[in-house]
Order: sequence, then C-alpha cells, then structure tokens
Amino acid sequence: MVEAARVLVEANGYHGTGLKQVLELAEAPRGSLYHHFPGGKDELVGEALTVAGREVDRIVAELALTAPTPGDLVRAVLVALGDRMVAADYSKGCPVATVALEVAANNEDLQPICGGIYAGWQHALADALRVDGRDPAEAEELAATALALIEGALVLARASRSRAPIDQVGRRIGKLLAAD
Repeated sequence: MVEAARVLVEANGYHGTGLKQVLELAEAPRGSLYHHFPGGKDELVGEALTVAGREVDRIVAELALTAPTPGDLVRAVLVALGDRMVAADYSKGCPVATVALEVAANNEDLQPICGGIYAGWQHALADALRVDGRDPAEAEELAATALALIEGALVLARASRSRAPIDQVGRRIGKLLAAD
C-alpha cells in the first residue's frame, strides 16, 4: 500500500489520489488500509513520503561517494532525478514537491514530514559544502539555494515535459557552488 500510495501521489498529487485507487494498485482489501494505517490517508501518504525521501537520500549518498565537488554532486543528483523523470514519461518529479505544494501549508500531519525531508536533503548538501571548505553558515545558504534550484528545475521540466531546465540548471550550478 505504501508503494502504491507513493506512485500515485507523486504522479497525481495528494488530492488526485484516492484510497480506492491505492487499494486497487496494491491489490489490497479495504480493511487492511485502516488496520495498518488507522490515521487514514494522511498516515499512509506520510509513510509514502518518508519512503520516497529515503530513496533520494540513498541517491545523494551514493553519488556523494564519487562526486569530486559539491557542484558535481548537485549535477549528478539532477541527472539521476532527470533520468527518473524521463523514464516515467514525466509522471515523476520530486517525490515530495507535489504534496508539499498542495497540502503542507495547512496539514499538520504532512507538513513536518515534507519539511523534515527537505531539511535532510539540505543538510546533506551543506555537509558536502563544508567538507569542500565552506564555513557552516555559507554552506547552509548555498545548500538551500542548490535545493531550490533542483526543485525548480524538476518542476519546470515536468511542466514543460522537457529535460532542458534540468540541463540548464546543471550547467550553471557548478559555477555557483565552486569554491572561491
């Protein structure tokens, strides 16, 4: 059910995903939903977001092992997420953004999950920048900027059904993150 919710929510958004759809995709009986997720849709979506966030965490961690600079890391993350998007015919973008844009502002259950996932990604990028010699405050600010560029590129690419925004940001991010 978690994987089904993850797939549907990323493609259709929170409001565009019904529990009946999730159960059909998961081939699960209705009673199992409330047995495993007594908090209903929000609890299920929260778990789906957490799993999706961990997937991106793994991608970033694996790429960080071979990326020589923070700029290379961000470019590699963009390429990986762009490849994932294109392979899904643009039905996938950021696994968190759709829910964050739709409901995080007024949903007390999902907002901390979305915020926590983004904070973790920003922290991972800031760590790479600190290792590269940036002071902590500058590293946090640059990491927030890089994350905003990644998210923006994914949204623009998905909206235009074109990889061009991802490639454009990828070409510029290295200059922004280059150590002085």
